[in-house]
Amino acid sequence: MPPVMNHTEIVLDEWHHLTALLSGEHSDPILLTGKDLTIPQIVSVARHNARIEISPAAVESMERSLRMLEQKLHNGEVIYGVNTGFGGTADVRTQQFVEIQRALVRELHYGILPPTARDPLPDAAEDGVNQHRHDLFLDNNNEQLYLPWSWTRAAILIRINSLISGCSAVRPVITERMQDLLKHDLIPMIPLRGSISASGDLSPLSYICGAIQGKSTIRLLSRGSQDLYADMAMASTGLAPVTLQAKEGLAMTNGTTVSAAAAALALHDTHGLALIAQILTAMSVEALVGTTESFSPFFSEIRPHPGQIESARNILAFLSGSKLTQVNDGVESSLRQDRYSIRTAPQWLGPILEDLVLSHQQLAIECNSVTDNPLVTAGGESLHGGNFQAKAVTSSMEKARQGIQGIGRMLFSQCTEIINPATNRGLPPNLLAEDPSISLIFKGTDLNIASLTAELGFLAGPVNHVQTAEMGNQSLNSLALISARYTHTANEVLSQLMAAHMIAVCQALDLRAMHIQFLELYQSTFFELVAKHCNTDGPTAPVLNKTDVGITGLDDYSDPSTISTPSLSLQELSNGSLKALSKGSKSEAVDGLSKLLWAQLLKAFDSTTSMDADGRFQVVAKSLRSVLLDNPNFFSASNFVKSTQDFTEAVASSLYDAWCTHRDAYLVHGDASAVLGRASKAIYTFVRRTLKVPLLATKQLMTPSSKELANGLGFHGTHAPTVGSYTSVVYRSLRDGTLAKVAVDVLKASV
Repeated sequence: MPPVMNHTEIVLDEWHHLTALLSGEHSDPILLTGKDLTIPQIVSVARHNARIEISPAAVESMERSLRMLEQKLHNGEVIYGVNTGFGGTADVRTQQFVEIQRALVRELHYGILPPTARDPLPDAAEDGVNQHRHDLFLDNNNEQLYLPWSWTRAAILIRINSLISGCSAVRPVITERMQDLLKHDLIPMIPLRGSISASGDLSPLSYICGAIQGKSTIRLLSRGSQDLYADMAMASTGLAPVTLQAKEGLAMTNGTTVSAAAAALALHDTHGLALIAQILTAMSVEALVGTTESFSPFFSEIRPHPGQIESARNILAFLSGSKLTQVNDGVESSLRQDRYSIRTAPQWLGPILEDLVLSHQQLAIECNSVTDNPLVTAGGESLHGGNFQAKAVTSSMEKARQGIQGIGRMLFSQCTEIINPATNRGLPPNLLAEDPSISLIFKGTDLNIASLTAELGFLAGPVNHVQTAEMGNQSLNSLALISARYTHTANEVLSQLMAAHMIAVCQALDLRAMHIQFLELYQSTFFELVAKHCNTDGPTAPVLNKTDVGITGLDDYSDPSTISTPSLSLQELSNGSLKALSKGSKSEAVDGLSKLLWAQLLKAFDSTTSMDADGRFQVVAKSLRSVLLDNPNFFSASNFVKSTQDFTEAVASSLYDAWCTHRDAYLVHGDASAVLGRASKAIYTFVRRTLKVPLLATKQLMTPSSKELANGLGFHGTHAPTVGSYTSVVYRSLRDGTLAKVAVDVLKASV
C-alpha cells in the first residue's frame, strides 16, 4: 500500500509518472506483478497504448495455483463453478469441466450492440414501419451502445493484473492472450449496459473472454468502416485462440475489473478538474477584485482539515503577483468581506479534495486486488467468498461524482456573480466590452451554466436502486459500472461548465485590465482639467481622510504622490496602481481637490456600468458636482454655476473621447497578463494565445455571409465563430489534457 498523499501530491505524482511513461523517459514495458499497478500506468495503457510485460514470478504463481486446483478435482472435491452450476443453480453437479466454462461465457453475451452482417436479421421492414423508426436509429448513432475503447483496454489490463496473482487457478496462456489483445489493439466491443456489478461485471468480461477464444460472435472495435470479429483478427495476426479449461471461464468473467477500469479513468480526469477548479477560483477572486484575506493560513490553523489547508494554500499561491486583489476595509458601505463563492472556497473544496483522496486509495487497492471466486490460497486451500462485490468501486465513484457536483455548484456561483453587475464590483452587465444596449454576449453563458449545473445536481444522486437478480441469488449488487459511467458523464458536464466559466473569467480580467489602463492613461488629463478650471486663489487644500480617498481596491490610484507618466502603448500595462500627475496642478489646494474629484469619478464609474458611453460619462461628470458644492471656493463665487457646468462638460467630453478610443484599441491589442497573478496569467495566456480565443465583442461575433466566408472576407477570414464555438475550443482543451498540462505546470511552480 503506497503512502497516503494529499490531493496536490496525487495530481503531481500522477502527472509526473504519466509524462515519464509517454515521453519515453521510462522506455521499458510496464511490469505487471499483481500488486503495484498505478492509475497513471492504467491511463497510459488505456489511452496511449503503452506496452506491458508480465512478471516471470507471477507466471510461476499462476502455474502453482493451477496445479492445486487440478489436484483438488482429482480428489473429487466440490468447487463452485468448476464442477457445479452457477449462482442460483449451484446445486447442480457436473463433470464436464470444459463445456460448462464455455457455456457460461457464451450465455453471458446478452448485451445489445450495433447491428452487423453476422447478426440474425428479420425480414425487410415494410415502408410503414420504417416511417416510425426512432430518431436514434435513423441517425445511426451507435456509440452509446458500447464501452469506449480506452475503458476496455483498461479492463483487460486490470484483469491481467488480477489473474497473475496466482489465486485464480488459470493457465498463463489466458493472461498472455489478453496481453496480445493489448499489443495488437484487438479490443472487443462490450455493451455499455447490462452489468449490475454484483458477481463482478459478468457480461462485460465475457466479451473479453470471447475475444481470446477467437469467437466468431465477438465483434472488435475497428477504426475503419468494416466489421471486425475475433476469429478474423486471430487469423490475421497469427494468434491461436484459447480453449477454456476448468474454472477459466468463471475466473475471466467473475470480478470487478470493468468497473474498476472505468472508475480509474474517470477519477484521473476528476483529479485534473479539481485542480483547475482551484485555479478558476483564483481567477474569479481577481475578476471580482476580491481579497487574499480569505485564504490566510490562520483559518486552517484553527480548523485544520487537510483539504481546507491544501486548497487555501494552493489558491493563495495561485494569486501570487496579482495586481487585482485588494484589502477590504468596508469604506463607503462596500462589502467588508467577499461573497461566499470565493470567500468560502477552501472550506467548500477542502472536503471534496479529501473525498477524492479516499476515492483514489480505494481504486488503487481495487486495481491490485483479486476479485473472482472461488480462490486458491498459497497453502492450497480453496476458499469461497465475495471479493467480486464491487461496492468499493461504487463508494469511490459516488464520492467523486458528488465532489464534481460540488465543484460545479461553486463555479456556477462564481460565474454568475462575475456576469451580474449587481455582484461583480464594477464590471459591465453580461461582461460587455461595448455599449450594453446593443449586446447580450454573456447572457447566453449564464443560461448555459444554469442548465449544466442542474444536470450535475441530477447526476450527483447515488446509484442505489438495487434489484435482486439471478433467481434471488444476487440480492446485493453494487451497480459500480453504472456509477462509473455516470461519473464520466459528470466529468464531461463539468468540463463544459468550466469552459464557459473560463471564457467568462478571461473576459472579466480583460475588462479589469482595460479599465485600469484607461484610468492610468486618463488621470493626468483629468488632473489637468481640474487645474485648468479651478480658481488658483482659492483656499488651502481640503482635509482628506480615508473615506474620501479610499475607493475599494484603488487607494493608490488616487494618490498623486506615486505617479509616473503612463505608457501610451497598450502592451505596456499598469503595475496595478494608477499614478496621478501632480505636475500641472497649480497649488496644493488644487491637488487636494483633484483627489476628492478623482475618488468620486471612480465611484461613479462603478455605478454606471449599465449605461451606454454617450450617456454614461455625462452622469459620471455630473456626479462631481457634489464635491464642488462642498468646496465652492475653488470656482469664482460670481460665476460658480457656469464654471461648474463648463468643468463637467469638459470632463464628460474628454471621458467619452478617451474611453472610446482606448476601448477600440484594447479590443485589438489589449493584454491583461501584466496585472494577473501566477495562475491567471498562465491560463489567460493559454486561452488568448494558444487557443486564440479573443476578448469577445459584437463585431467579432457578427454572422458573415456565405460570400464573405468563401472569399475570406469575414472578420475572422474563413471562420464564423460564435460564443459556443469559442467555448467548445476551451472545452476540447479540457478534455484532451492540454489545459491540464498548463494547470499542472502552474501547480508545480506554486508548491
